[in-house]
Amino acid sequence: MNRRNFIHACGISIASSCLLNQQLLATEAPLSSKCKPIIGSWFEFNHHNPAEGKYWDPALRSFTSAQWREKIREIREAGMEYLVLLSVADKGKTFYPSQLQPRHDFECPDPLEAILSAADEFGVKFFVSNDFWGDSGDMYKLMTSKEVVSIREKGMEEVARKYGHHPSFYGWYYPNETGLSENIDEATIHYVNSCSRKARELMPRCVNLIAPYGIKFVKADANFARQLERLDIDIIAYQDEVGVLKTDAGSAGRYFEALQKVHASVGRARLWADVEVFQFEGPVYKSALLPASFQRIRTQLEDVSPYVENILIYQYIGMMNKPGTTAFAGHPTSTELYTGYIDWLNKNK
Repeated sequence: MNRRNFIHACGISIASSCLLNQQLLATEAPLSSKCKPIIGSWFEFNHHNPAEGKYWDPALRSFTSAQWREKIREIREAGMEYLVLLSVADKGKTFYPSQLQPRHDFECPDPLEAILSAADEFGVKFFVSNDFWGDSGDMYKLMTSKEVVSIREKGMEEVARKYGHHPSFYGWYYPNETGLSENIDEATIHYVNSCSRKARELMPRCVNLIAPYGIKFVKADANFARQLERLDIDIIAYQDEVGVLKTDAGSAGRYFEALQKVHASVGRARLWADVEVFQFEGPVYKSALLPASFQRIRTQLEDVSPYVENILIYQYIGMMNKPGTTAFAGHPTSTELYTGYIDWLNKNK
């Protein structure tokens, strides 16, 4: 799903990334066919598509620092350890005080500081976004424009300078994607590798993540393996695309199985899943996102679990709320999804 259409020398950087990946892969537990729990989620301050974010955007804009803290605490209490921040800027404004662009008018003066401070407190690891410093509807331009590359790198420098001291700042998330069409295209490789060079220049021990869409079109063959080997990234969390109706619940596992084999042959990046826990209120991409039933989501989790190390979801914000939370954001049925998942989790510990 294109839900957003919704620094050493290169050789040293890539070599260090290979070493880090080898260390990470060496410590991975063997994959199990047992249904894995949700280990983390995407996280956002504002949804890029107003129609989709209908039920939670207004609440997020009015969140206080205390409510952002409570939301992080709530997510950690649900057993989730990792959060992936979708964006630090969008539509020409930032979600933190910046010298590069004006700030979005939120009740909380610095939402990024609020969530990272809370994550420090509750033991959450954040992959912090390095975009959107341009039009999030034009992924290719965001990946290739020299003007955008320049402000993105300045943005990464500013974010690292202001927030890099937080223990919860685990790594970076690169949100721009052209999608997979049989293979990983050259624009993606150049974009990802450039971002990783800058990321490690600023934070040498960072762990970095991407989440491509289009898995049903991938040809997991020798050509794909060669491109994957060139990609300087630590974790790839492929979207299962069930929420956007590109695949059916219970059918995406075969694509992850093929990807697991090619990842194992290359040993280049850890394989995670990005499981979509939403459904559309009306037409796809043109209506509000609603929580899917836990019955459907359980099928998705069972489907991909044998082939991936960890499962992230898109997303807790808007789709899940603990009953009685003081930081409610989303559709009323979001408490039902929360309760359904927590009940299942407690029974399967």
